[in-house]
Amino acid sequence: MEKIRRASHAGSWYTDNPEKLVEELDGWLRAAALPKSPDVRGVIAPHAGYSYSGAAAAYAFGNIDPTNISRIFLLGPSHHYYTPKCALSTATVYKTPIGDLPIDLEVIEELKATGKFELMDLRVDEAEHSMEMHLPYLAKVFEGHPIKVVPILVGAVSAENEVLYGRLLAKYVDDPSNFFSVSSDFCHWGSRFNYVHYDKKYGAIHKSIEALDKMGMDIIETGDPDAFKQYLSDYENTICGRHPISVFLHMLKNCSTKIKIKFLRYEQSSQCKTMRDSSVSYASAAAKADV
Repeated sequence: MEKIRRASHAGSWYTDNPEKLVEELDGWLRAAALPKSPDVRGVIAPHAGYSYSGAAAAYAFGNIDPTNISRIFLLGPSHHYYTPKCALSTATVYKTPIGDLPIDLEVIEELKATGKFELMDLRVDEAEHSMEMHLPYLAKVFEGHPIKVVPILVGAVSAENEVLYGRLLAKYVDDPSNFFSVSSDFCHWGSRFNYVHYDKKYGAIHKSIEALDKMGMDIIETGDPDAFKQYLSDYENTICGRHPISVFLHMLKNCSTKIKIKFLRYEQSSQCKTMRDSSVSYASAAAKADV
């Protein structure tokens, strides 16, 4: 029986008008003007409302050559629902204003059989925006290509569980028909986020935030999950997708394909100049097979 996850954030976080949505996505992809490469096997991309992060996200999704890909693993953080595990969607289809994405029920069953995942209630699924904000871009980029998605909500997983899920999912990286879409915004800065780390040596606050984010991005590019863990422990940077990123780094560490992450774009929602200001950072990266 079909079980539909509605595009619950369409009409608020992004337009629910199909023509307008296609026009916006096309515009951002054109502006990013990136060459499509069959070696791009995954992306890290933001998940804020499109008026904030839509343009930045194009630098991740614009790299994708959809030709040989038939399955997309979608890893997103949980903003509203607490779980110490990873949770699988119980839907059979994810709707977007510009086309529906069927869930790969076979792989969901395979993952379920490991006993390591919990199941996500449809209400939890629809309340969460982290994976939904990737869907219109995926629907656009993979238009005309028969793909299925495997949505995985990554909870507040411990360091041990990041390793466990990374090992468990690593084998899927070695199949070149699989693609990975990892959802994360970067620093959430300001008193409303309870995070006001400021290193005056960089000058303006927004420059200090940028230096902090870039340090994290450089570490992610090394592919070392332990160094990323240490960085998060040292600076407590409010990267909301830190668990999905960590699981992804453990996947890359445990698979046999050599894959390198490279960041291609960095933006901030606004430039913080005083301690009363706030901003969220957006970073887009492509994970390429080193052939």
